[in-house]
Amino acid sequence: MNTKFFRTATTVSFINYHFVFCPKYRRKIFLIPNVETRFKELTQQICNKLGIQIIAMECHKDHVHMFLKCWPSQSPAEIMKNIKGASSHILRDEFPQLKGMSSLWTRSYFVSTAGNVSSETIKWYVETQKTRG
Repeated sequence: MNTKFFRTATTVSFINYHFVFCPKYRRKIFLIPNVETRFKELTQQICNKLGIQIIAMECHKDHVHMFLKCWPSQSPAEIMKNIKGASSHILRDEFPQLKGMSSLWTRSYFVSTAGNVSSETIKWYVETQKTRG
């Protein structure tokens, strides 16, 4: 895994998010030929535009897992809004089987942060600031 930090003039960051989200009603949209490939292409384009690095992405028949490296100015809600919104519109336009859906994705998602050190290590580091030499 690439552990390079994202840098700006005033920040250095290492923010990784693990997202999981589903199509509305857990429809098995990724069993439709070429939907998964097109979704991944669209997501790559969106992430490139936003400066987000895709560490890993995989689609199962009725949900998506993504592991993304993001900037500190990007909230998980903003990231999901961009990825779900753009992909939903384009996929429903391009695939006749999805045309009748009023929305492709549920409004909900799972997100968790992940870094290159454990939460326990960070907790120990913070708690021992005054006691370490």
